[in-house]
Formats: sequence, structure tokens, C-alpha cells
Amino acid sequence: MNSLLDQLTKTGTGLLITVDEVDPSLDEMISLATTYQHFVREDRRVVLLMAGLPHRISALLSGKSTSFLRRAARKSLGPISSYEVEEAFRSTVMDGGKRIGEDALQTAVERIDGFPFMLQLVGYRSWNASHDDGVISIDHVRRGVGLAQEELESRVFDATLSELSQADIEFLLAMSQDEDKTLQANLKTQLAKSPSHISIYKKRLLEAGVIEEPIRGRLVFALPGFKDYLIKIMG
Repeated sequence: MNSLLDQLTKTGTGLLITVDEVDPSLDEMISLATTYQHFVREDRRVVLLMAGLPHRISALLSGKSTSFLRRAARKSLGPISSYEVEEAFRSTVMDGGKRIGEDALQTAVERIDGFPFMLQLVGYRSWNASHDDGVISIDHVRRGVGLAQEELESRVFDATLSELSQADIEFLLAMSQDEDKTLQANLKTQLAKSPSHISIYKKRLLEAGVIEEPIRGRLVFALPGFKDYLIKIMG
């Protein structure tokens, strides 16, 4: 790496390192992060850009050997707007040489619910369901959505649930009793816990990316479909 950076310095350029699917359990991940820290200290022209699920990012930042990453700029990617999902879905289908019915497209947009990973899954599964057909129909999308939901649960929801403590789950189950937003003030009564307990677990779940606080004191599930999944698993 030093040899490479020396060569780049001669040309007045630097190095951009990108990492997707951050996994703090990998030794290579820790090695890369600590090596990058040395480059920063040496004022090397290096940038590190990483992406991953919120609970894995939090785990990486909490590590002793990678704590310096807490000073890095952090961007939480929220839900994609419906019109952007619709545009991306339609244009990708057309670029692939197919068309999609309007009812099928609206069904896909509704079930994706702004979740970037679900956009990928529903698109991939719906395309495969259409086989050699030139048009993706609503039946193709429905099959695609069903497969995508199963995959989302096994690849994301199961992993997320396994990282939660019993107190985290109790907090979320209390939230699941509400139709839409949950008032933080009401959780004290529902859980029969102190305000400090509620604040601690709210912070934990916010940092893990499981819930969001769009308005102060009002909490919602951050992962579309996770509420129903939790009720199904824990009910």
C-alpha cells in the first residue's frame, strides 16, 4: 500500500477505498480500518468510504481498535421517496428491454415502501418471475414480492433480531401495539419502566437502525415490514 501511495503521490492523485457490507467480525475489516488510521496520521491522500447495516456500523465504531472511526462523517440513508422508486424501477426494466404494467409498477412501489434493499430484491425477483415475457405483469410482481419478503426476512430481519436483547424486543413489542407512530411518553406506562430505561433503549434501537424518531418523542419502525415480522416471530 505504501508503494502504491508513493507512486500515486508522484502523479498528484490519491486513493479511494470503498467497502460494502461492513462486517466488524472479519479480521480483514479491522486490519483495513487500523491501516487506514496510519495513513491518516501520515497525511496520505487516502479516503475510506464504507457502507453497511446500521447495527454492524455501530459494532464497528464501538470496537477498541477502530474507535477513531467515530470521528468520521456518518450518513444515515433514509427511505427512498415513492416517485424515485417508481422512476428507478421503470427505467431499469426498460433498460433491460422489457416493459412493466402500470398496476404492476404501483404494486411494486407500494410493497418496496422506500426500502433500498427491498427495491433490489423485488426488482430482481419480479424480473426472474417474468422469464421470457416482454412485459412484467402484476402476477410477476406479486410472486417477486413474496420471494423478496422471504429473502428480506432471512437475510436482514433474522440477523437484526439476533442482535437484540430481551429488553430491546420488549420495547419493540410495546411499539408494535400502536397503529402508526408510538409516543415515547406512553412507553413508560406500557412497559412499566422508568423514563431513564426508556431513553436508554430508545437510544440503543436508534443507533442500531431499527427505529427512527421523525418527530421528537414519536417513534416508528425504521425497517419496513419488521413490525409484522416481529409480531409473527414473537407472537
